[in-house]
Amino acid sequence: MYRSLIIDDEKPVQIAISRLGRFAYYGIEPPRYAVNGKDGLAAMREFHPDIVFVDMCMPVMDGCAFLEKAHEEFPDSQYIVVSGYDDFSYAQHALRSGACDYLLKPVDEESLNCAIEKAVKAIDPDAVFGISDTSAKTDHITPDEIVTIIKDYIESNYCTNIRISMFAEKYFFSQEYLNKLFKNKYGFTIYEYVLKLRMERAAELLAQPDIKISDIAERLGYADNHYFSKAFRTYYHVTPTEYRKGLG
Repeated sequence: MYRSLIIDDEKPVQIAISRLGRFAYYGIEPPRYAVNGKDGLAAMREFHPDIVFVDMCMPVMDGCAFLEKAHEEFPDSQYIVVSGYDDFSYAQHALRSGACDYLLKPVDEESLNCAIEKAVKAIDPDAVFGISDTSAKTDHITPDEIVTIIKDYIESNYCTNIRISMFAEKYFFSQEYLNKLFKNKYGFTIYEYVLKLRMERAAELLAQPDIKISDIAERLGYADNHYFSKAFRTYYHVTPTEYRKGLG
């Protein structure tokens, strides 16, 4: 089987690549990890990986410096850059330094596996895939499915105390990464979406004059009426009272 190495100082990115990549399907052993270019070079000298995933921005030795040294020392290895920088100069430098592909964070499952297949084909054009695949599990869940689940949960529970940390702990992704995935798909961060639903519901309830504003605040999960009024005014640029008067 082929050997692989993930070099990234962000643990959630390491987890995302290892979970989303169909390593067994492509005949690749479970990846090993390093947190910067210097550690990555040491790991490569130890076990000579065939495929290396590398971030561009890391402490001690960044991706650019790593690629130059690694490609010179291990020219037969395939390097896949996984970067948070959507910058042509970074991509150009990476490709000139021997990278076979350049992917952007957050990692997309389809793009990641296309890059892995490309790397394997570069190593062995006659490679046949799927023979040793044991990765097809019923509990496999993609980032896209995760954010859909989060959205559905929010829509049913936006009046409760929703914390991003509970999603991060459940799905083993950082809060920042989950927010980025959610915003990429829905155009809002998780908290922005919670606020949107609360404010839209607040406007509906304010149209019913028999409901006190303090009761509306409580229904929407605000323990403090002042905090609710402040949030409403920030969102609609009028206070709840002014909004209700305007409806009349």
